[in-house]
Amino acid sequence: MTTSDQVPKEEADQFREFTVFPGRPAVRVRRGDPAPFGWWPAVCIALVAAVDRIEYNLLAGALPKIQEEFGFGDAAAGGIATAGSIAAVVLLLPAGRLADRAHRTKTVAAVVAVWAVLTVGTGLAAGYATLFAVRVLLGAAGQLYNPPASSLLADFHPGSGRGRAFGFERMAYFGGLPVGVIAGGALAEYVGWRVGFFLVALPGIVVALLVLTLREPLRGTGDRLTVWYQQQPGLPPTEAEAPKSPAPESSTRQQIGELLAVPTLRSVVAGLSIVFFGLGGLFYWMPSFYDRKFGLGEADAAAVAGGAGLVGIVAGIIVGSRLGDRHHGVRPGWRITLGGAGLVLGTCALAGAVASPALAPQVACFTLANFGFAVALANLTAANADVVAAQRRGLGFAVLQMVMSLAGSLGPWLIGMVSDATGSLGTAFAVVLGPLAVGCVVVLRARSTYDADASRALARSVADDS
Repeated sequence: MTTSDQVPKEEADQFREFTVFPGRPAVRVRRGDPAPFGWWPAVCIALVAAVDRIEYNLLAGALPKIQEEFGFGDAAAGGIATAGSIAAVVLLLPAGRLADRAHRTKTVAAVVAVWAVLTVGTGLAAGYATLFAVRVLLGAAGQLYNPPASSLLADFHPGSGRGRAFGFERMAYFGGLPVGVIAGGALAEYVGWRVGFFLVALPGIVVALLVLTLREPLRGTGDRLTVWYQQQPGLPPTEAEAPKSPAPESSTRQQIGELLAVPTLRSVVAGLSIVFFGLGGLFYWMPSFYDRKFGLGEADAAAVAGGAGLVGIVAGIIVGSRLGDRHHGVRPGWRITLGGAGLVLGTCALAGAVASPALAPQVACFTLANFGFAVALANLTAANADVVAAQRRGLGFAVLQMVMSLAGSLGPWLIGMVSDATGSLGTAFAVVLGPLAVGCVVVLRARSTYDADASRALARSVADDS
């Protein structure tokens, strides 16, 4: 029978107050809550990712009209995207260090506002040179939201909710790709390509203002909650190894070296980079593949490829993030196991898509491939946050985004080269299977190191915060 003095103790086991926002009252948190401060932060960052990809890919949809007006060829058109990716890589590491020091919500809002200005600049371009310069700046700025935004998500959401939080962002990021292409083409056709860029700048301003509604949490909040969630109710807290943090004045090179000394992080970076390599090539060339092999027109080919990719990615992220969060902290190495399994599924389904002689099974296999890759994306991105201490998380995501951006830009180029050499896009797609198979092995090997690395990152976050 429950006594009166047991009720407060049971309540204390289930609820605790945490100082989360500087200068504001403590927040009462229920043990195990995956979103103790609501899902709005995850939704807001997802909107940032969607605006980024939609705006960036407007150019692909409007490109025929722009080329017709300015008179430049395909090589010059491709150079815009490549130069933008290179510029982003150059700026990502400084952006990562800034994310670990500066006010993150204001940084993200400022980046989105800059996108909106550059989008207007695209519509005002008078020729190729101006267009190239504006789009390179936009490509560089496009990736800068990721380090501070990812750091914010990890502080707003403990381990039990990170799969879904990062899943929202990844779903919006990849979902925005086909939406941008379709919107760019439609706007260029019906209202003119310049008006299209002017119109799409407005959502950017709105999203920038929405980001400012987020309060800046104390760094390490999500980790402190994770430690509490993992303690058994009624038992004294367990001690975890807490290595000394790197000195704040350490150089970027030293900090990167310390990050890459984490075995699981190396595997996650390698695995996600290979996924981006495959997805970048698939999304870029699959409409052409449907057009050439199955005789679909340009519009139908883009609709089939974009639709199959979007359905697979959305379903994979929803399923993968929920499964990843459900067993996180319960089954050893679970996020890595599930992410690796998704990568294996995606690779096998892609092999089926390459080998299929008929349209219907090919589309089914392509959809399943995107599903598997999306499961990997959601869980490996969350794992990246789990194994990096809060005080270095911005730089950790900058390193990840830098390598993924390079890999994603190589996918279309390598597939195009092999297609030219062999005369077959199907054969070129098969080239992607080798790196993907290697990625499966690399990721799954990290199952043995994930739990120890995640425990050390938690201990460092909590020790540094105290």
